[in-house]
Amino acid sequence: MSWQPTATLATLTTIAAMRRRIRHYFDDQQVLEVSTATLGAHTVTDPAIESIAVTLAGQHGVRYLQTSPEYAMKRLLAAGAPDIYQLGPVFRDGEAGARHQPEFTLIEWYRHGFDLDAIVADTLAMIDAALGRPNRVRRLRYATAFENVLGVPLADCSDRSLAAAAGADAPSGLDSRDAWLDWLLVSQVTPTFAADELTVLTHYPASQAALARLDPADAAWALRFEVFAGTLELANGFVELADADEQAARFAADNVVRRARKQPSLDADPNLLAALANGLPACAGVAVGFERLAMLSTASDDIRQIMPFPPCPEETR
Repeated sequence: MSWQPTATLATLTTIAAMRRRIRHYFDDQQVLEVSTATLGAHTVTDPAIESIAVTLAGQHGVRYLQTSPEYAMKRLLAAGAPDIYQLGPVFRDGEAGARHQPEFTLIEWYRHGFDLDAIVADTLAMIDAALGRPNRVRRLRYATAFENVLGVPLADCSDRSLAAAAGADAPSGLDSRDAWLDWLLVSQVTPTFAADELTVLTHYPASQAALARLDPADAAWALRFEVFAGTLELANGFVELADADEQAARFAADNVVRRARKQPSLDADPNLLAALANGLPACAGVAVGFERLAMLSTASDDIRQIMPFPPCPEETR
């Protein structure tokens, strides 16, 4: 153990410049900076995300350190806010190591009236601005990326075929088609992405829509995208779902999966659902990991070298 920071002064100087460029980008775009609480009474139901629960003296029930400011920012949009962004800390339990820490910084923003193409372009422009350089970009659909690896259309692959493609190294406990797809994405698809360019993956399966609208041209696919630098995931974005009933049904489906996996069932956030019912304007939103951008900017392969004092300096699971 050492009292000294893990990030050098040169790295911290680079990071400070990145923050200035990000804020300058959003200022130029007339996107309003907001700040919402990192502690709340509700949290996400996504089975792939575990929240950190805390108890407060004199308060009934648990509170949760927020995994994203998304729900609060959507409540602001439903209340009439213009385009907004936030740059601040978020918390997620689970793996800690070279690419993950339980506390990290998220850049999250929402743009009124943006479709998928517009929010992808906005995301790439923000990344260029943050890094202070243009980046080469390759864009392809989720299904195409899998077909390039599997050699057959994804729609023609049975669950058994996906399990076979995953191979003997796949972890135990993969219990659904989406679990197999997630593993294949990490283990076989993203390793084909060039390290010297950004890869934009669009149109995720409808079963992985999360809080995204389904594609009106083909409801088998969601208006969701991610941006990668090589295998490093940088951004996750949606054309946002505004239907409160559909979102509530998705939250309920999340809890079915959570219970099957022996994870705690979590109440859906009633404030978010009320905001959607009141009327979320047509919009698109994105979350970008700030430290991962900093890793690119400093050519670092370890997020702990970006943080002066990472919460978990030792690798754990």
